[in-house]
Amino acid sequence: MTTRWLTPEEQRAWRAYIAASLLLEDAIDRQLQQEAGMPHLYYSILSVLSETPDRALRMTGLAERLKITRSRLTYAVARLEKDGLVRREGCSSDRRGSVAVLTPEGMSVLERTAPGHVETVRERLFDRLTPEQVGQLEEICTRITRGLQGDGPGAGPEEVPWRRRSSPCD
Repeated sequence: MTTRWLTPEEQRAWRAYIAASLLLEDAIDRQLQQEAGMPHLYYSILSVLSETPDRALRMTGLAERLKITRSRLTYAVARLEKDGLVRREGCSSDRRGSVAVLTPEGMSVLERTAPGHVETVRERLFDRLTPEQVGQLEEICTRITRGLQGDGPGAGPEEVPWRRRSSPCD
């Protein structure tokens, strides 16, 4: 098999993507650590739960929404649970599953932290783009996400993080 090397244009685009994504994630993480003492992933868990009915979501669904492994989610939720921001409950429809629930304290932390988070995202990302570029960014990222999620025919269970069986968890 012959290696399909990146063209010079693809190499520049790849390196620009890597640099931008790493720097953006670093800026967001630093802001959230300073304001809430938590990494971006923990904030994202609180945010997703705040947008669901009853501020609760089954752990497998939460892992899928966050695009992470179930074992990574289990660890993060355990930490948030220890801090009183989330609690876990048994799943009423399946005794093997569990549901993550945002606590009132978790909602309070989210409400206090959200304005600074949104401002960081706006300053570091959207203020640098034209409205047309924002639309292009959404289109590009959506296309990449759909391709990587393996929703099409032939997609195996190991193709995405939340379907991996790396450890026994919800």
